[in-house]
Amino acid sequence: MTLAADASISRPGSGLLDDLVRVLRAHLPRRRPRVDVEDEPTPEDAVLRALCHDMRSPLASLEAALGSLDGPPDRARDLLDLARAQTAQLSSMLRTADATGGAVRRTGPRLLVDVLAAAVAAAGLSRRLLTVDVLDDAGDVPVADARVQRILTNLLENAHQHGEGRPVRLTVTLRSGWVRLAVTQAGVPVDRVVGHLCRTRPPVDLTGLGLWSVQRQTRELGGRLSWADDGEEFTLTVCLPDR
Repeated sequence: MTLAADASISRPGSGLLDDLVRVLRAHLPRRRPRVDVEDEPTPEDAVLRALCHDMRSPLASLEAALGSLDGPPDRARDLLDLARAQTAQLSSMLRTADATGGAVRRTGPRLLVDVLAAAVAAAGLSRRLLTVDVLDDAGDVPVADARVQRILTNLLENAHQHGEGRPVRLTVTLRSGWVRLAVTQAGVPVDRVVGHLCRTRPPVDLTGLGLWSVQRQTRELGGRLSWADDGEEFTLTVCLPDR
């Protein structure tokens, strides 16, 4: 393919509420013919359902915390810490949702190195914890499909959300007409991750939604997934054809 076109990226400082409104608008289902309940749901349907399911609890907790800030100073500090934690969780959920679907699939081509930079910025993973190696002139591959950036963002966001602060290494190579995106991290729950990657239908909540999206979009692009576990580090590799 020419590999892809990137999805739109939130600008720093746009605010949690603005991000929430933008993501919900992007994923609201448009008018379409009624489909059979056994049909595979679209990524947009899965995202909207997952957001509605998962955001109720942290939003209720955040509302309760903010409504109790008039108490003693020590109590107020604890509540502020809770509010910050809930806000971080909501931001992470929105990044997962934003990377899962809703963007226009094809736009003008960009270089893969630029799509990588946009995905890193969107995923919320600290550069202190992330190492990116681009080898074999892979950064010069033209990209003209938004799903490539969604795949990258979901992989990095998943490592950020579930990695408990462990370092992440992203290695990008180009060999024999295939671009390989390999994410390596220690302490990964292998069985759980592989289970999410092997799902044929999306989860009812946001748990595993990003990985389900990765395998679906990889398949749509004519690519394939592989993984390896050496007992210390787990590596998930997405292979996409450069055509």
